[in-house]
Amino acid sequence: MQIIPIYIEKEIQPSDDLTELILASTDLCDGDILVVAQKIISKQEGRIVDLSTVTPSLLAEGIGSQYRKDPRIVELILSETKRIVRMKNEILIVETHSGFICANAGIDESNVKSGHATLLPINSDISAQTIRYKILEQTNKNVAVIIADTFGRPFRMGQTNCAIGISGLNPILDYAGTKDSFERILRITEIAIADEFSAAAELVMGKALKCPVAIIRDYSFNIEEHVIDELIRPDNEDLFK
Repeated sequence: MQIIPIYIEKEIQPSDDLTELILASTDLCDGDILVVAQKIISKQEGRIVDLSTVTPSLLAEGIGSQYRKDPRIVELILSETKRIVRMKNEILIVETHSGFICANAGIDESNVKSGHATLLPINSDISAQTIRYKILEQTNKNVAVIIADTFGRPFRMGQTNCAIGISGLNPILDYAGTKDSFERILRITEIAIADEFSAAAELVMGKALKCPVAIIRDYSFNIEEHVIDELIRPDNEDLFK
């Protein structure tokens, strides 16, 4: 299996066609898996906010004061949040409207001009699907597309890339019903391969390398229609909610 970086020097604007930029930067093969950084998706979809236009509510002012955060950022976090999970150490862990549990609702001030912040895409599955279908239409190459963002993890230090949108790939490799090396039947083993591909791609993408896309090549899989919600644990199975 190969992990191939795709370098795009251009600062992404809403008028840009990401598919055209990707195709101009590399040659794709049938069965490739494209991992695309959330940041360029958000920029292309206009999910950038000028903080000078944000008026914090009294709640945002109070949270910002208590947790030493810009109240304008807090206001954006609240607008993107279904519920607050935990507030501590200047971090707000929340559940977004899309169901992701993450810090600050995925709102980020890195790799964007000063005084601005990016929000997560409204529907990253549609973002992935748009790129995938355009590639199929323009090249006749059938690929899968993953939109990835960097998340922290409970019980573990550090962050890792995780899938937040998908098209053309089952995000879970289910071993249930297969046998292990001792001929025992596996019952519950499910591998979150979309997250593993996202994490592997980050090794070549970095954070300041002008490499917002990577190709996972020579991994055998079936092109299938799935959604990222399949990776979100249902409430009745979540022991920590």
